Formats: sequence, structure tokens, C-alpha cells
Amino acid sequence: MKALSVDDLSKTFPVKSGLFSKARAGVRAVRPMTFDVDKGETLGIVGESGCGKSTLARMLVGLLPPTTGGIEIAGKALDNADPAAFGKLIQYVFQDPISSLNPRKTIQQIMEAPLKRLHGMGKTQRDARIAEIFASVNLREEFLTRYPHEFSGGQAQRIGIARALAAAPEIIILDEPVSALDVSVQAQVLNLLARLKEEFGLTYLFISHDLAVVEAVSTRVMVLYFGSVVEIGRAETIFNAPKHPYTRLLATSAPVVGRPLTPPEQKGTELPDPLNPPPGCAFASRCPKATEICRTETPLLVTRGEDQLAACHHPLES
Repeated sequence: MKALSVDDLSKTFPVKSGLFSKARAGVRAVRPMTFDVDKGETLGIVGESGCGKSTLARMLVGLLPPTTGGIEIAGKALDNADPAAFGKLIQYVFQDPISSLNPRKTIQQIMEAPLKRLHGMGKTQRDARIAEIFASVNLREEFLTRYPHEFSGGQAQRIGIARALAAAPEIIILDEPVSALDVSVQAQVLNLLARLKEEFGLTYLFISHDLAVVEAVSTRVMVLYFGSVVEIGRAETIFNAPKHPYTRLLATSAPVVGRPLTPPEQKGTELPDPLNPPPGCAFASRCPKATEICRTETPLLVTRGEDQLAACHHPLES
């Protein structure tokens, strides 16, 4: 069963072409993409800064309207006409746990907001639900009277996770949920997320720059480059046997204990100009395998191996 289906989803931001000009161009932060997420799986989303990961996530939760395409959760099409419909089905856990919480409200008020506005619960129901959720994320109920600045990063992230759970969603988007935390706390939060997934039957979209974390927690991994999906595959194989040269570049750029640091094989390091995108494959200027067809024709995302898709004219051999 599909928990999430995305069809031809894209986002273009209009920009002025000059200080005094009314003419406008557009920056395509997310190019048309289509993918599915199965119920109960964790889809890892990776790519360089500026590749469109967070823009995609914000469209999925209704914080940004898409330019084209549609979103379905459990077969139900969603749009911005009813924002509460998003909140009951999909929630967002932000990267910075403390700044994502309203500093002027107590934790009790923060936790009550989705219960009142999305589910219309009364006081007694809210108290019982909050107590249940706090127990699930290993937080003491005495924290409810405090303010966000009184907590450590790990505690604040647990509160952020608890707030997302309060809406009783089917899908949670985790945007760099452990990058701002100490390594020891990261492990605790990752273990908590794994337990909550099983306990509440959740589906995760896990965005991170840490490839080791993504590989460890994900069922499948989707690789983005310049706003496009360049590869999707099983987590246990995509970094060990990539089909797209950009996926291999990511995998070899990540430091590994015991492996000497060597420059990755590539022709350039600069991303294409978003105001003047190149024809063909956006990665061609950096790819050592690029040929003329790469510079003129945009590759399609097609099957390149068992349970693996890649958008590349010259896919890598296993």
C-alpha cells in the first residue's frame, strides 16, 4: 500500500531579472518528479545543499504551494484548500529543535495546539493524550510548564517529535533531525525514532547530509541533484553499487574510518547556474563519463538494476 504518491511535483520561484525591470524569470528549485513511498518504510533523501530537499519537504507538508503536480496520502489527494487535512496526515520535525518551538509558549501550550485545532479535543482528552505521548518519547510531565529555552537540544528535539505525534499523522518528515545534536544524543534520538515508527505504524521521509545515518535508518534512498531525482534504490545497495556518477561522488566524498582521504573523481566542483540551467544532464559538467548526448538530452529516470532507478545516459557498472 502506498503511503505517499507524488506525481509531476515541481516548484519554481519567480525572480526579478533586474533592479528596475518588471520582467521575471524563474528558478526551478524542484524539477518535475514522480515517486511513491510505501506504508511503513523510511525513504532517505540525500543531496548537496541547494538540491531541493527542504523545498520538496515543505511542499509535502503544505508550507509551500507546488507549481505543478499533485500529492496523495493513502490515496487521498491533498491541496491547500484545507490545511488541516495536511496536518492530520503528515507532520514535520525541523532541523533546529529549539528555534522550531515558540519561545513565548509553554510546552503544554505547544502540545495542545494540534490537539485543539486538528482534532478538537477537550481539556480532559488533551491531558490524557499529552501524557501518553510524553511517555512514548521518554519525557517527564513536569516539563509541560517550562519554556523551550530551558531544554537541551536533545530534549527539545524529543518535544518536537512529541508535537508531531500529537497530530496522529501517518507520515513524518524528518529534516536533518539529528544534525544539531551531540553524537551520543544522536544515537538516542535515532533509536527513539525507530521505536516510534513500529509503535505508531509511521512512515518516514528522512532528510540528512550524513550518509551513514541515512543508510542505517532507511529502507530506500532517493538522491537529488539540482532539483531532480537522479537515483532511487535500496539503502543497502545504493551507496555500495551506485548507478549514477553523482551517487558515487557522494559516497566517496563521505569520510570513512580507515580509508585515506583522496580527491573524488570529477571534472568540476561548481553547481550549474539556477538562472541559466544547462541543457541535457545538469551533472554533465562535473561528470567524468559525460559525452555529447549528456550535454544535449536530459536523461530519464529508468530501471538500471534490481529495485534501482537512475537518470543517466552512461550508468555505472556494478
